[in-house]
Amino acid sequence: QVQLVESGGGLVQPGGSLRLSCAASGRLFSIYTMGWYRQAPGKQRELVAAVSNSGSINYADSVKGRFTISRDNAKKTVYLQMNSLEPEDTAVYYCKADGYGLGPYWGQGTQVTVSS
Repeated sequence: QVQLVESGGGLVQPGGSLRLSCAASGRLFSIYTMGWYRQAPGKQRELVAAVSNSGSINYADSVKGRFTISRDNAKKTVYLQMNSLEPEDTAVYYCKADGYGLGPYWGQGTQVTVSS
């Protein structure tokens, strides 16, 4: 079992930056693929970025070049650095862990609002 706690959300102006963190408890963090997802009002939850246990990374086209995902296995934490934020990035951002038939495990989400 893995528990995930996201933090770092908030209100930011267009063009600004935020760094989200997802801290995991439990064992086996390093084997999981870690992903960031988001869900805007009235829309389906969508993948933003994911990093596998081997370090392979993929991004949604809408965030390529603006967002960076990284993980620190020693700290059991995955990060999402978000730059050049746009109003369209407004959503609740969720962290997910899964892999090797385990999970998926989801965090409770953190709100990101991009507005002037």
